[in-house]
Amino acid sequence: MPARVAAPPTVRSSSPTIQGGPVGSLTSIELGLAEVLADVVQVDRVPVDSHFFDDLGADSLVMAHFCARVRKRADLPKISIKDVYRHQTIESLAKALAVTAPTAGAPPAPTVGSAAPAIEMIEGPAPEPIQAKPAGRLDYVFCGVLQALIFLAYTYLAALVTNEGYNWISTASGLVDIYLRSLVFGSAAVVGLCVLPILAKWLVIGRWKPQEIRVWSLAYVRFWAIKTLVRTNPLLLFIGGRSRLSTTSPLYNLYLRALGAKVGRGAVIFSRNVPVCTDLLTVGAGAVVRKDAFFNGYRAEAGVIQTGAVTLGKGAFVGEMSVLDINTSVGDGSQLGHASSLNAGQAIPDGERWSGSPALRTEENFRLPSPAPGRNAFRRAFFGLTQALGVLVVGMPVLAGGLVFLLAEVPQLNELMDADPVALESWWFYRDALIFSTSVFFGFLIVALLFVGTVPRLLNKAIKPGKLYPLYGFHHWAHRAIARTTNMRFFVNLFGDSSYIVPYFKWVGFKLDPVVQTGCNFGMDVRTENPYLTSVGSGTVVADGLSVMNAEFSSTSFRVSPAAIGANNFLGNFIVYPAQGKTGDNCLLATKVGIPVDGEVRQDTGVLGSTSFEIPRSVQRDTRMAHLTRVERRRAIAAKNRYDLVSMALLLVVRWFLFFVVSLALLTTADFYGALGALVIAGLGVFMFVFGIGYLVLVERIVIGFGSLQPQYCSIYDRYFWWHERYWKLLAQPRLLDGTPFKNIVWRLLGVRIGKHVFDDGCAIIEKTLTTIGDGATLNAGSRLQGHSQEDGAFKSGYITIGAGSTLGVGSLIHYGVTVGDGSVIDADSFVMKGADVPADDHWAGNPAREMNVDRTALGRR
Repeated sequence: MPARVAAPPTVRSSSPTIQGGPVGSLTSIELGLAEVLADVVQVDRVPVDSHFFDDLGADSLVMAHFCARVRKRADLPKISIKDVYRHQTIESLAKALAVTAPTAGAPPAPTVGSAAPAIEMIEGPAPEPIQAKPAGRLDYVFCGVLQALIFLAYTYLAALVTNEGYNWISTASGLVDIYLRSLVFGSAAVVGLCVLPILAKWLVIGRWKPQEIRVWSLAYVRFWAIKTLVRTNPLLLFIGGRSRLSTTSPLYNLYLRALGAKVGRGAVIFSRNVPVCTDLLTVGAGAVVRKDAFFNGYRAEAGVIQTGAVTLGKGAFVGEMSVLDINTSVGDGSQLGHASSLNAGQAIPDGERWSGSPALRTEENFRLPSPAPGRNAFRRAFFGLTQALGVLVVGMPVLAGGLVFLLAEVPQLNELMDADPVALESWWFYRDALIFSTSVFFGFLIVALLFVGTVPRLLNKAIKPGKLYPLYGFHHWAHRAIARTTNMRFFVNLFGDSSYIVPYFKWVGFKLDPVVQTGCNFGMDVRTENPYLTSVGSGTVVADGLSVMNAEFSSTSFRVSPAAIGANNFLGNFIVYPAQGKTGDNCLLATKVGIPVDGEVRQDTGVLGSTSFEIPRSVQRDTRMAHLTRVERRRAIAAKNRYDLVSMALLLVVRWFLFFVVSLALLTTADFYGALGALVIAGLGVFMFVFGIGYLVLVERIVIGFGSLQPQYCSIYDRYFWWHERYWKLLAQPRLLDGTPFKNIVWRLLGVRIGKHVFDDGCAIIEKTLTTIGDGATLNAGSRLQGHSQEDGAFKSGYITIGAGSTLGVGSLIHYGVTVGDGSVIDADSFVMKGADVPADDHWAGNPAREMNVDRTALGRR
């Protein structure tokens, strides 16, 4: 804690007590706030004109505790962290709050700047609620059993198809015959697997409609099965998978239409967060949805799945990393900015621009390029056709026929595959399997590393910044190829959080000179659409989750532009940085901040929230961490480099051993294949699934010595921080188990203190052993529990507690030191900042999150 602060002569009263009104020249609000703050920062008195950060040395965590204590005082107006940053002395804060001061016997008034925004509501009734009682233990167990049986049945079906196809192709004579049979089988298999989710949706669900489904019920099992099939369709892998990059395809629009969505001509959808309730989705002609946007058509709250409509008008635009909750709409020609959200019931009128979380009207323009002239419909059709032919004529024959050809032409591999089961007891079998897996694993990494630094660089010569290109032409293909190949997640994960990420980023094209090496200039999740047009200033440090947007898209065209992040910046987690970003040098860009794209360039300041506002660049407590001399820092970085090399080696060994075991399982399966056929293939699939999850869980537990993390506050040059980075590098996230009871089992194995019947639809938990989740909590897709933060040279971590029956909305983020009370709701895309204390049964929303005084029933809630 900061040192005790003596009250200077400017203090207008020596007593902070409050007895029914002003004392001396101080108001009751000033006295009350001063009393609370003095207790929080542990000083005798707080001058009403003292600056919270510059004079008292407070930081955002201290002020979050201050806000929580004030909210518990019935005699004071409620305040949010945004109020504190806007009014950074007791005197100015009290003046802003004076108009909402409670009167005797009256309930506390809404917070200034913290009440719910004026929401443009969609007309029409809310979904009819059902009388949903909490799921019992029998429901929970029975649901898990049914989900496991569905998984086993699908695995066996895929094994039967694979078995028949392999047997037929392996009897071919000659390379041409192998290719032709592979073409026929591969095409039939792909078409069948792609059509299966569509048929299943129409047979099992029919048309989606607004409704509520109790989780862990039979109706939920149907919902989960269709959701899983729809989101694992092989078609999505062929056109870009659930990639976090710009990989739009006309085939994706056709797929959504086949599932019942109303998708207009020329609509462009980059996000691979695949909507589930497609009959409730309308995307107007010419609309653009950028990557990482959520528009699921459903959400979960208090143990109930709610479905609702999402409507995008003609020519509408939805920014990157934005969230569209159920019962929302974007009007014709309207824009929803990046890192923004429409909460349930919000509607953007035609022709307006909105941004923020929850979104409000803005003058910012998120700039769509002009339409491209020419035969746009022909280009779309030709692009989709070439994608389909690439998969059916090239991809599948190479995949299916290539294995048969290798077995026939490579004697060593053939010998391993045809070994007698008795050979499993021989050392040479494991030796050869070891040699094979090691050669393939490290050989692929070397080739891939050479590829990402050369081929994309050649393709980039075909693209000129600022020039308008048609969508779905050659230049679009080149842009996609550059983005996908230069953003290989494995390499960023391998080199991230170390000094070695800098030369890697230079190798793939980033403009980084001159570099002030800190030993962790970039985290393990940094993406850019074109690294050759991305520059990061000297002395800047970037945490995880940065997405640099070099490209702008309309429904028919695109152009790329340079994106420059200034010098001596610090960027927090999950930031979308557009090429038009208006931030310069010496800025703190906070977690989930909405980067301003209009107005003057922000410099020498901090920026927080969406819509963003300015905060102090740094505070006294964090700058104390930057105490090393140049020589000491050089030695610390050298020591960190040695430590990081061990961490990188561990990651390689962990991934290699997993590949070795999978390879060994494949070879062993081949030895028993003739006798058991499809059953062996299905068993292999189940083994790989279960072993993969269990192995990564074991690795993470070994890293922390089967113990628990403890809250920390230390320098980034402290050895503990290096160890914590190693822990991040080897994290396990059981995303394949989303929406099943099995995910809760894995969370417990990883150290999360998790209650009964928790519904987790896709939450990421980083510091597991610092996290507690109560019975019956609901965690939506894209939510995140992050028990740490890094700010310049300081690392901090702490506990997170999510109360029983509480709900975390889609895309929400909970920071360290946060307690969410029982039964509370954190709305979609909200950011609950460190140290916040959400009371029981409260409803918080926004970035940063604050209490919302809105009628939840009017927003479509139960």
